[in-house]
Amino acid sequence: MSGLIPSVSELTLLKVLWKQQPLSAREIHDAAADELGWSFSSTRKTLDRMLEKQMIGLQAVHGINVYSARLEKVSTLAAFAHDFGRRVMEIDAPLPVAMFTGSKLVDQQELTQLEQMLNDWPADEE
Repeated sequence: MSGLIPSVSELTLLKVLWKQQPLSAREIHDAAADELGWSFSSTRKTLDRMLEKQMIGLQAVHGINVYSARLEKVSTLAAFAHDFGRRVMEIDAPLPVAMFTGSKLVDQQELTQLEQMLNDWPADEE
């Protein structure tokens, strides 16, 4: 069940794409600028790294390169949350889904999926 766990900055760019895609590098940069506060070249480097890891896809539309997320939102968030709970908070039990209530990133159906994924996470995985 575990997948690629994006870095915090990669997750920021993925969140932009999960809300709307495909987008150009400039559109992604502009949407993430407040959260990341870095240069356009840093965004481009991160997008290139994410392409190499196959987290995102690239295609040309009307002569403009646009990016789309290849990582599925709920399973990626579940992997990220599981990793955070285990490595950062040292919690062995599934994280309570209540901590995601009020999120602008997931709707109620996705919240239910997320809860199921976190509860079903293999206990012996390290």
